[in-house]
Parts: sequence; C-alpha cells; structure tokens
Amino acid sequence: ALVHDSGDALEITPLLLLGPPGVGKTHFAREVAALLGTGMGFVAMSSLTAGWVLSGASSQWKGARPGKVFETLVDGSYANPVIVVDEIDKARAEHAYDPLGALYSLLEHDTAADFTDEFAEVPIDASQVIWIATANDDRAIPEPILNRVNVYEVAAPDRDQARAIALRLYRQLRDSHGWGARFPHEPADAVLDGLADMAPREMRRAWTAAFGNARLDGRDAIEPRDLPAAGAGKRGPIGFVQ
Repeated sequence: ALVHDSGDALEITPLLLLGPPGVGKTHFAREVAALLGTGMGFVAMSSLTAGWVLSGASSQWKGARPGKVFETLVDGSYANPVIVVDEIDKARAEHAYDPLGALYSLLEHDTAADFTDEFAEVPIDASQVIWIATANDDRAIPEPILNRVNVYEVAAPDRDQARAIALRLYRQLRDSHGWGARFPHEPADAVLDGLADMAPREMRRAWTAAFGNARLDGRDAIEPRDLPAAGAGKRGPIGFVQ
C-alpha cells in the first residue's frame, strides 16, 4: 500500500513461516517469489554443507566462491529479489562458521545496505532483499533471528481446506500431463474424502499413485481404493525373480 503510488521499491519485513512439515510453507514462499517476479535465491538449511553459503568465503580458501546473496543480486535484474531460507531451524551448529551468522546483519535494513561478501570483497546494498524463512520448530532458532522477523504460524488445514487443496492438486496434475485428458475434470467426493487427512506434501504423491493405479486397472477415473493410506511411508516391498 505504501509503495503503490510511488516509485519506491517494494520492501517487506523478513518473514518466518512456522508450521508442521508438509503443510506447504516452501511452496508458498516459491509462489510469492513467482508473483513478485524479481528473482529468487533458495538456500536449503537442512542440506547446507558450508557455513558461508550466504555470505561467501574468502578467496584465500581453496574452492571459495561468492555467497547466495551476492550471486542472487549480481545475476538478477532487480535489487529486491526473494531469498528463501528453507528449514532455518535445521541449520547445523557444527560448521566452522555459524550458517546463520550472516543473517544477523542481512535481516537489519541499515546493516544490510552495506553488506560485503567475503569472496567478492565489494560492498553491496542488500537492504531491499525480501527474506522468507520456513521452520517447523522455533525453539531451534536463535532469539536474535526471531527478533528480526515477523513470525506467521501456519496451521494444518482443516478438513474442508484439505479437500480444496486436494482438488487443486488433482487439477494441476491432470492438466499438466498428456494422460490427464483421460480423467474427469473433478474426482469423486469419496476420493477427496480419502485425501482430507493427508498433509499437502503427501497429497501430490498420493494423486500420482492413484492416477497410475486407476490406469493399471484399465479405468479412466480414480476410486478410493486407488489411494495409498494416509501417512504411508515411501518404502515398499519389491521382489526380483532370477
């Protein structure tokens, strides 16, 4: 609202999306970046292999390279890209350098305006970056980080919301594949009821399995028996014949 009638760049206070696994936090962050269209950088904290991924490593180190912030700004066309810090509560503390250390200055507007990547050694203005972090548990996040973000708790969807999410995912999968034309535009209510107890992350996998099960049975519509059980693991039995 503040920048709508001005030439100022869009500024958004850093966000932390807090909620249970599989509820759609990362998907939401990606969709926000796509809607804004200013570019996106993505850092998965759960698989971070170096503590300097955000801020870069000194060129004196072997294999050093610029950090994600510098790369996103230099390679992009806008000064306010979205940088998603996924599963920030999974940042491992055993790194030689604190993987969250750079965020203490990057999440503050004044200090981010004079950010220096350790590899490039050139000050850049990162004050317009739009930060979106996701987490399952805020107890593993340092208090100085929590003080710098607006926390939004994302609750698991209720049954009606889950049905609406399941229907949207069904249509997305159906419309994005050539085989989707075989299936009706909407599934039966009983099928949607079967997905209402699943997390959104599970739903896509369940729909894919159900589409395949229906075709294996020679049908062009999904029935409740085609769905895997809610919470079913990824591991399944398989046999080999010699």
